[in-house]
Amino acid sequence: MNVWSKLLTALRGGANEAGEALVDSQALRILDQEIRDADQELRKSKEALAEIMARQKLAAERADSSAAKVAEYESYALKALESGNEQLAQEVAQKIANLENDLAIEREQADGFAASVAQLRKAVTQAEGNIKHLKQQVDTVKATESVQKAQQAVAQRYGGSQSKLHTAVESLERIKQKQAERAAKMEAAAELASTSNPDDALDAKLREAGIVAGGTSADSVLARLKDRSKS
Repeated sequence: MNVWSKLLTALRGGANEAGEALVDSQALRILDQEIRDADQELRKSKEALAEIMARQKLAAERADSSAAKVAEYESYALKALESGNEQLAQEVAQKIANLENDLAIEREQADGFAASVAQLRKAVTQAEGNIKHLKQQVDTVKATESVQKAQQAVAQRYGGSQSKLHTAVESLERIKQKQAERAAKMEAAAELASTSNPDDALDAKLREAGIVAGGTSADSVLARLKDRSKS
């Protein structure tokens, strides 16, 4: 029984680790969705604020209208009293009492709406600031995440390319060596070609300097034969 309990605990631990790994891998996506949810709730709050502001405005307008009517009927009551019509003045006074009761209720409603507007406006402003700050932090986190992934990719490529880089350097050195050997062979061949018959080279230099006569000509042969016939 103890073994099965430990096994179940291990399975739960593995599931928990897998869940945490999944959450970590989707952290930015989850964070973006949470911000979208917060934006949606903020829009709903603004809509509620606009509705309460409209009700507050209407309540204030009704209160102003009731106050104006109270002032109007007070003037009527005064005129009835001035004319000695006590009964009419009493009726007008009742009307004024009803208007004042309505006015009190309307002002109370207007004040309640105004308090709600002030409270909700403060909450909306605070929520806007928090969401704005959160979005700025998310932008920073995303930028950091991109930079770290780029650095990790570069590190992996660099680590994996060390052998390739070493092979490329060796190939380059071999090519340079072969080129140097080829150039040396070409220089040696040219040097051997120029020094294969040093006498010919020397005679050519003497002929160019005018120290040694050039090759045999018909005139030189004829002059030699004439000299031989005379002897």
